[in-house]
Amino acid sequence: MLYIEEIMKLLPHRYPFILIDRIIEIEPAKSCTAIKNVTINEPYFHGHFPDQPVMPGVLILESMAQAGAFLTLNSVENPMCKNMFFSAVEKAKFRKPIIPGDQVRIEMELLKIRMNAVKLRGIAYVDDKIVTEAIIMANIVDRAGA
Repeated sequence: MLYIEEIMKLLPHRYPFILIDRIIEIEPAKSCTAIKNVTINEPYFHGHFPDQPVMPGVLILESMAQAGAFLTLNSVENPMCKNMFFSAVEKAKFRKPIIPGDQVRIEMELLKIRMNAVKLRGIAYVDDKIVTEAIIMANIVDRAGA
């Protein structure tokens, strides 16, 4: 299990945009499972339906992309010199809202990696029920200053 300190060593994201809390399983070049704990203290809940707080869909996709970036960067040479930039989303489906108090389990599968492009499949679960799924594409780029 990898906690936030280890995640932040590899991913450049910081508060309020580091959206995954733990990596509970990783098989480099194949798959990983991440956890996102959703609390009412998240900054977006102040303006995103404050009377009925719901995690924004784009931030669910970003959480999936961050888990996918962790998987991808753990699958390439010199990961500390690379970043991953989101490039496209296909077949995104939002099946159930994510609300404060939920724990989201994000399962990412590396479908294809070719040169500097990657394709991943992500499924997010709350209480073993699918809440979101998507195919995510991204580009692996050199990290600024690396």
